[in-house]
Order: sequence, then C-alpha cells, then structure tokens
Amino acid sequence: MTGGWQQPTRVLYGAAEFTDWAARRASGTGTVLLVDARLTGSAITALVSRALPVLEVVPLDGPGGLESVVELADRLRHGPGRLVAAVGGGSLLDQAKLATTLAGDPGALPRLTAPQRSGLVLLPGEGARRLPLLAVPTTLGTGAEVSRVACLHTERGKRLVAGRSLAPELAVLDPLATAGLPAELVVEGVLEALFRVAGVYAGDARDRPGEDALALTVADQLLVLGYRAVGDGPDEQVRGAVARLSALTHSDWLQQDRDPFALRGWYLANELSTALGVRKMTAVAALLPALFRRTAAGDRRLGSAERLERLWQGLRSAAPRPLPADPSAGIAALLEHWGVGHRLTADPADLDAIAQRTVRTWGAGLPALGGLTLDDVRAVLGEAVRPPGPGAP
Repeated sequence: MTGGWQQPTRVLYGAAEFTDWAARRASGTGTVLLVDARLTGSAITALVSRALPVLEVVPLDGPGGLESVVELADRLRHGPGRLVAAVGGGSLLDQAKLATTLAGDPGALPRLTAPQRSGLVLLPGEGARRLPLLAVPTTLGTGAEVSRVACLHTERGKRLVAGRSLAPELAVLDPLATAGLPAELVVEGVLEALFRVAGVYAGDARDRPGEDALALTVADQLLVLGYRAVGDGPDEQVRGAVARLSALTHSDWLQQDRDPFALRGWYLANELSTALGVRKMTAVAALLPALFRRTAAGDRRLGSAERLERLWQGLRSAAPRPLPADPSAGIAALLEHWGVGHRLTADPADLDAIAQRTVRTWGAGLPALGGLTLDDVRAVLGEAVRPPGPGAP
C-alpha cells in the first residue's frame, strides 16, 4: 500500500476480510491508532489492535478544531507510525482525514487558515498523504470513511473541506463497530444516507439512465431498512446493509457529472444545526418538508419537480406503510413513522440571523445556494422552524 490518493477508497467488508488483509499487507507496518476516547475499550478497537502492529494509541475527544487538527498532524508527521487507523464516528474520521493530509502536505494549511467568508475550502490538486489512512466508522450515515470531504470546526463556524486527497485509502465496514449505536441514531443514519442520495438525484435535473436507476434503487433500499430498524430493531444485518449503502452514496456512480452543490439543503441544515445547537439530522428533518414543498412547486434552484415526483412515488411503492402522494406531506409522515424529531422552534430574529449567515457563508455570489436569495432562505427557515409559544416543542 502506498501513500497519496490514487483510487477511490478500498472497502473491506467484515472482520474476516479485514484481518486477512492485515495479515497479508500490514504485517510489520507500524500503526498509530486514533480512537474515540469513549471507545478505547470497545470490541471493534480490540479487533483493530489485535490485527495491526499498533505502536501508539491516541484517544481523541470532541469534534476537534483547526488547532487540534494541526497539532495532531504534527504528531503524526514526527511519530513512529507508517499507517494510521482511525476508529470512531464521522467527526473523528474527519479529524483523521485532515490530520493525515496535513502531515503529508503542510502546504495545505494556508488553505485552512486563509481568511474568507466562504464555508467551502478546496484543497489544491491531488494532495499527498504520507501516512495511509484506514477508517473504521462506528456510526452510520455520514459515509466519512469513503468521502472526499471533511467538516472542520473553526472560529467562523463549521467549514466543509473538499479534496480528493481526503478520501482514506482503506475502510472497514463491520456491524461490530456499530453494535452499541442507539436505535434512534441508526434511524438517523438511514435518513442521512437517504437525504444524500435523494437530494443529489432530485437536485440535478439532468437524466442519467444508468446512474438514475442505481440512485432510485439505493433510495428504495434505504427506506426499507429504515422501517426495519424501527420495526424489528437495528440488528446486525440491518446495520451492515445501511453501512454499505451509505458508503455507496458517495461513489462516483452516484456523484460524477452531477452538480457538486445539488444537495442545497445541507448548507441550510449546517447553519441551522450550529445556531440552534441541535444534531445535523434534526435540522435536516425539520427542513425536508419545506424543501420538498418548494421543489415540487417548481423552484428549480432547489431541484427538479419531475425527478422529485419520480423519486417519491418509488419510495411510496417500497414503503411497508402507506405514505401520502404529495412529497412534502409524505416525507413528514415518513419522519413520524421513523420517530425522527423534526419540530424546531426559534425566535424570528434568530432565524433572520441564521438566514444572513447562511447566505454570507454559502451564497451571495458563491455557488452552493444556486441563486437562492436572503429572502428565499429566510422563507424556507420560516416554514421549517416555528416561533416559540404555548404548546411548542
């Protein structure tokens, strides 16, 4: 295995495939293990530690900011390891991706520290990761173990860093890693993957028959798995299938030649969740009915009404419970079926500030919002978030 990004992440499915790979390819390769501090004694951490020659264990706690990522990069650059293994959720994997990239290419640091209003930071060229990265996700839905993006917490808010060099060389998907995940987070993981594949499909109006068929199939399968997770519980089979499909939503088959900013709702949800201090998927769930309603009404900046209709009717057909034909009412009903919290409240003045921050960070000449104005963003937020009052959640 060599450093530097050459191809999409190679995915190893299950403990047997991983341990076989480790025995053949990683013997003698000193490993630095980055692990969520809450998972140091977990079964998946023990599995990785047994399979790899671990020289150093680095527990990480919290989302990590620019300063901690730079410190970690320096530690890895001068450390004993020749391979980095990261065990944890999306936030930890993002830190590992950024730190290993910076360890191999310190010249990328000015991109992360340059003052700019844009929420998107593009890393130059292919980059060069000196230390190959093996990612073991312990949560579902983010797909951080295969994606070419990472979220970075800064003083100016959460930034989205994008670059081909961020994709890990290897990922291990094993249900053991998500065995302790609460059922509601498994369901939210399904929703996150469904939001991603559906948003890209409906958000780009161009027809691609082969890719479209795959996207619709993945969306249908995710919907079925969401209902299974709610009804029978997120057993090993469900968690394994969700992990595979979540990773697939980042694949070139579903992303290549698509509008890279097709998932408009992500940018609104990013600012809304940060401002209100709620989980990202809570913000996404609050926004989805409003986004679907406006898309279905013909706002092509948010997506194609025709493709949203096609997507939604397919999901209705796959659902084991009746769902309304209208996409907006339907997605609201789906959230109720799955028990995903989606009712948020905020003062109108707070929504004004969130709208302004969203447009400043992602719009007003920047491409992410696709021409949505301040009034447009404020209107979507007003539909999604109710003012506080008697009986409000």
